[in-house]
Amino acid sequence: MAEVNGPVPSCAPPLVLASASPRRAELLSRVGYRFETCAAEVDESVRADEVPTDYVSRLARAKADAVWESGLTVVASDTCVVAPDGTVLGKPDDARDAIRMLRSLSGRTHSVLTAVCVIGPDGSSSEVLGSARVTFAHVDDATLAGYVAGGEPMDKAGAYALQGQGAALVESIEGDPTTVIGLPLRPTIDALRALGLPPPAFTSDHP
Repeated sequence: MAEVNGPVPSCAPPLVLASASPRRAELLSRVGYRFETCAAEVDESVRADEVPTDYVSRLARAKADAVWESGLTVVASDTCVVAPDGTVLGKPDDARDAIRMLRSLSGRTHSVLTAVCVIGPDGSSSEVLGSARVTFAHVDDATLAGYVAGGEPMDKAGAYALQGQGAALVESIEGDPTTVIGLPLRPTIDALRALGLPPPAFTSDHP
């Protein structure tokens, strides 16, 4: 699996993941898909009066459009963390911003939204939206500072990674954990299947 920074080469598999995220690539490969990755650069600013569901759906579509070309199937997704007060928490600007975000989530329940846009070889598309609710444990400032100092939060929406050390901050999850990680697997598989690209059959080494 290789990262493609320019036009997708003609030798590429028909499936392209429009993301540079290792966690999304791991999820998609986990269920047997072969694909190339091609990072999509889009403006991730929240528009005035834009609600979180519209925000993530718009960005997922923009990422897919940025990468798609005829003959390819493209999967793109975008994830946002919605604080208890309804504020969209994107990636932190710096360590201080990361601590601010994490402090606002400590001991409280927030929402995580992940939108997925799949565009098929003929330009037809399917869009899905996954949601989950995540409850943080009460975490003291020293623990938050130590977590941020390790660097993991700096490129993560909401300043934490469920698949990493950030799992230690989480008390419970209501919903699909893969939505929180960044690519809700079951809806993504269904969207790809609807466009004619099911995952490979499951195999086993056992007789």
